[in-house]
Amino acid sequence: MAKRVLTFPGKKKPAATRRAALASAGRAGSVKRTTKETDIEAAVHLDGSGKSNISSGIGFLDHMLDLLARHSRIDITVKAKGDLHIDHHHTTEDVGIALGQAVKQALGDMKGITRYADVHVPMDEALTRVAIDISGRPFLVFKAEFVRDKVGSFDTELVQEWFQAFAMNAGITLHAETLYGTNDHHIAESCFKALARALKVAVAIDPRAKGDVPSTKGSLGG
Repeated sequence: MAKRVLTFPGKKKPAATRRAALASAGRAGSVKRTTKETDIEAAVHLDGSGKSNISSGIGFLDHMLDLLARHSRIDITVKAKGDLHIDHHHTTEDVGIALGQAVKQALGDMKGITRYADVHVPMDEALTRVAIDISGRPFLVFKAEFVRDKVGSFDTELVQEWFQAFAMNAGITLHAETLYGTNDHHIAESCFKALARALKVAVAIDPRAKGDVPSTKGSLGG
């Protein structure tokens, strides 16, 4: 069976057509978000194969999102235009917002998901721990100390900004902590890879609980 990759063609399809395409893809979500600062389209397919089509205008962010797709096995498409002549902040944050909203849309009623996951992921000398609860209650604890202000032209403080935007809009409880590391690229990469591996487990359907919401309350997010 051919793998499905969600993309945005140059000519925009009617909204009804796009929704039908997403429905046929299974657990998928698509978001268009436009402000005075950014114009972003994001799509995810939770049951994909890790394909990515990323274009944000920020090379380092594109690299991190490629890693997120590959290691989560979630198909991710991002097309973003932002006020990069000012800095990378607005685009990075808004991409996190749009991707978080797309993931939340794709999760739907969250029936059957594994919900919890925790991982440790090394990247050479750096080691990051991520624990996740797809709870519908957004919260972020982020602990990582970067050595420098930038990786290339990318502000290292924006790693936390992206995680904050993503967690709040995906409706997940997310704890990320780099236990040690000295190379800023490696620290950031271990954060995104750890998030990816945790998402892969947490969004997966538990065959023993298929059709059930994994909560004693019978619902998540309330």
